[in-house]
Amino acid sequence: MKHIVRKAYWDFEKEEKWLNEMSAKGLSMTDYSWCRYVFEETPGERYEYKIELLENLPTHPESSSYLRFLEENEIEFVASYMRWVYLRKKASDGPFDLYTDNESRIKHYKTVALFWSLLMAVEFGTGGVNLIIALINILVLHERLGNYPYSNLILGIVLTGFGVLFLKISAPIRKKIRMLEQERAIRE
Repeated sequence: MKHIVRKAYWDFEKEEKWLNEMSAKGLSMTDYSWCRYVFEETPGERYEYKIELLENLPTHPESSSYLRFLEENEIEFVASYMRWVYLRKKASDGPFDLYTDNESRIKHYKTVALFWSLLMAVEFGTGGVNLIIALINILVLHERLGNYPYSNLILGIVLTGFGVLFLKISAPIRKKIRMLEQERAIRE
């Protein structure tokens, strides 16, 4: 029997934890689209899930080659959303860790941090431009361009708010990168 759960996550590690908890309850994820998880009852089978942000889309030759490599190592590709891929491995096959050393963990977290940083920069940039347009039209031109400055002002505030949200989302990731880099420095 299939179950559909609609849920939003910003933190991929919390999402992984939730997917693994669902698997422990006998529900295995079979598909994903934006905030929509499809589960299938698998009472006799338990999976461990990992989520990875690829450098390219899953259809890119490098990504396809990487996903084939994972499948050869008994790691199943379940679903993808843009560059995010959902992977699973049978729990009975042992622990599932994509990153076995500090360098690969740091690289992965830096990829995720770059993703959020780019979104943040776009939101701050477009929000800032809209705020500047609104303020110039209101304060300097005295609304000679019509009532649009208030639309620009509202849009600028909303987009800047999204920039702050993405900054907040990326903060724990940047903190993990610093911790891993400190750990690497201690070991060297």
